Amino acid sequence: MKIHIPNSAFIGNIDPFLANFDPSEPDKLEITANQNWIAVHPLVLAMIGALGLTVRPENIKCQPIEARSGHYLMRMGMYDFLKLTPPESMANIAKHDLTGKCVPLRTIKTSGELTEFLEELTTLLHLPPDQAKAIRYVVDEVVRNVFEHSESSKGAVTCAQYNKKSNSLRIGIADTGVGVKQSLSKSHAAPTHLEAIRLALMPGITGTTKRDGGTAQNAGAGLFFTKSIAYINRSFFMVYSGSGLYKLRMRDAHKPVNFLNADPFKDKHSKIDGLPNWQGTLVGIDMSLDNTMEFDALIRLIHAVYAGGVKDKRKAKYKRARFV
Repeated sequence: MKIHIPNSAFIGNIDPFLANFDPSEPDKLEITANQNWIAVHPLVLAMIGALGLTVRPENIKCQPIEARSGHYLMRMGMYDFLKLTPPESMANIAKHDLTGKCVPLRTIKTSGELTEFLEELTTLLHLPPDQAKAIRYVVDEVVRNVFEHSESSKGAVTCAQYNKKSNSLRIGIADTGVGVKQSLSKSHAAPTHLEAIRLALMPGITGTTKRDGGTAQNAGAGLFFTKSIAYINRSFFMVYSGSGLYKLRMRDAHKPVNFLNADPFKDKHSKIDGLPNWQGTLVGIDMSLDNTMEFDALIRLIHAVYAGGVKDKRKAKYKRARFV
């Protein structure tokens, strides 16, 4: 496998980076990087970390990275995670207290490890308790999807970064499990990876049952909740699995939030089917912390569209829930 870290790869412009990913020779991992500048989303590092777990450490090769901004990779834990020696130019970089700035790469396999990650994530939010609870909730849901659906023995690879200038949180979550299509195909017809992602983002669709609305234990709404909060906050969100990519794009600032679409294809978005195959699932989240709604109000809205979506699914339609 080959992966190149470009000078810029965030959710808004991540398509070329994903298109250049080479999944061939899965027993090897070769990492190269732009030598002038590196500025990438935590998703890129989560992706690299997840790939690293699938090969023997001695089969991971990383080009010496001399870009001035390359120290970002070290502070986000890439070298430690992959058990690589950083280049000499980084040898004297002091380790700073990253509390409130980022959560470096780590693997999450248990509920205890997830709780620890969420506690560290909370320090990045700088939000009132009710708003921080909303962010913790959706991240908890997405990571638990890995436990429940990916069938991966390696768990989820995650990292996060707070950007003070834009007052935004960026989160990357990656796994190398069976992927969305295989997981959902047990209970739902999903002819393509992109259609499977579409189903996974709808409330009430879960790979554990054909029943409309899922079960009391698994309502199939984790990714829908995440997309909804990103939409309300005018932020980016993406899911990449198999050869399919779905990206929620930033809604227009002048457009009022009067409803949420249960069907992700009705939101402002872009999609690709035909990317290099990712064996598993990647989720990238951007959240502007300036416009976050109060958790209770958002959950009422999400619950309304979820209940409406399940009811109308029997009629092959989805209602739009409105604010009250």
